[in-house]
Amino acid sequence: MVYVYLGILAVYLILFLLSLGESGNPFQKMAVRIFRKQQERQKKTNRGRGNWKRAIYRRQLGDKLKTLQPEIAAEKQIREHYLSLYRLLLMVVFVGDLFCLAAWFSAHSAAKLVDGGYLPRNAYGEGDVEVGLKAEIPGVQEELFDYLLEERKLTGEELEKSYAEASALLPGAVLSENACLEDVRRDLDLVTVLEGYPFQISWESSSYSLINTDGTVHNEELTGSEVVTLTARFRYEEWFRELQLPVQINPVVYTPKEALRIRMEELLREQDESSRSGEVMALPDRIGTEPVIWSEIIEDSSGYFLVLVILTACVLYWGKGRELDQKLEARKRELLLAYPEIVNKLALYMGAGMTVRNAFLKMGEDYKKEKGEKRKYVYEEIVMTCYELQGGRSETEAYAHFGKRCQVQAYMKLSALLSQNIRKGSNDLLRMLRQEADNAFAERKNLAKKLGEEAGTKLLLPMMMMLCVVMVIIMIPAYFSFTL
Repeated sequence: MVYVYLGILAVYLILFLLSLGESGNPFQKMAVRIFRKQQERQKKTNRGRGNWKRAIYRRQLGDKLKTLQPEIAAEKQIREHYLSLYRLLLMVVFVGDLFCLAAWFSAHSAAKLVDGGYLPRNAYGEGDVEVGLKAEIPGVQEELFDYLLEERKLTGEELEKSYAEASALLPGAVLSENACLEDVRRDLDLVTVLEGYPFQISWESSSYSLINTDGTVHNEELTGSEVVTLTARFRYEEWFRELQLPVQINPVVYTPKEALRIRMEELLREQDESSRSGEVMALPDRIGTEPVIWSEIIEDSSGYFLVLVILTACVLYWGKGRELDQKLEARKRELLLAYPEIVNKLALYMGAGMTVRNAFLKMGEDYKKEKGEKRKYVYEEIVMTCYELQGGRSETEAYAHFGKRCQVQAYMKLSALLSQNIRKGSNDLLRMLRQEADNAFAERKNLAKKLGEEAGTKLLLPMMMMLCVVMVIIMIPAYFSFTL
């Protein structure tokens, strides 16, 4: 896998060198380079079904972007859209590839097997280590082992020295709240281990009615002093006496492969036993007359990171297009909510004696004066209509373009009403606008009700989760009180 990760970095390096002439940060340069190459390839191949599909998708994308930002040219918005998408994907894949490399090096730097047949032991106190091993007999058999390599064991001399130190410290370690062992009035702390020493300590008492092996002192009914002998037994592996029970074990019948594996395990144990005082354990190189090739099983999870990176890049690519559709849907909802206000303003201005043209110019001027950081799509369209009117376009065409740009049925109806009034003339325009305003307010109430129902539906999942939490909070104490 490391070659795949290095290959991805090599591709990035080549792409970076090819894009040195571009402006911006490295990812911006590479994104511009990819976009230009894509444009050149499309110009060379102007035929084919795939290119027709691509052209249709590009035109639809341009229409969507132009709808959201009509003041910016569609081609420029398409270019910025693809550059931002390519830049994001390049950054995600690059950072993910670095994580994959780090995971690979982390997994392989922790390898224990050295020189093909030696496992270094941890020093005393560092703990055992689990090693994944693969034993392979070429052309015969391959076996996998999860072997627990114990830490280095102490020699007899080291044990005697440690025992002398521990035995001197033990009397003071068990005193607890007592001043000395000659005046014990409270419970003792009969420790089972001493920090820094490898022994397991077990206790025996000559009078369990007075002192238990857990250190509890029963002196409530004593009338005089009693002497109790406590026996501490230090144990380290087989370093001490032990009870031997003769057990007869009959062997089972194994298949050849099972017998070979058991033999391998026996050899591993024998090598472990014979090298416990050494710093390394030599793995057996032969099973009978057959050679054994050892290799370590390394848990390399970097490949999963690569899959995760690719999935993340795909999700981001899909989400980028989905984000554009969500913005269009939000724009449509905003236009629908603002429609009653626009119709009401038109009716109000025309009732005050203004023409439709002056009403549009008035709304556009008021919006430009009060415009803040938040854009209002309907007023942006009104401003563009004002620019068309001031640029010499006829009112009929300007209002028709207004409805077409909004891409909402209600505004198309309004633009058709205004255009028809200019072409044919009508004295009932003000009455129709007021009626349309009343209908629009009714529609807005229905839309608000619908949005409220959608919000309530979206809250169902959090409410169910809260209900589950409450049920757990109630049931767990009830369960424990019942069991007790």
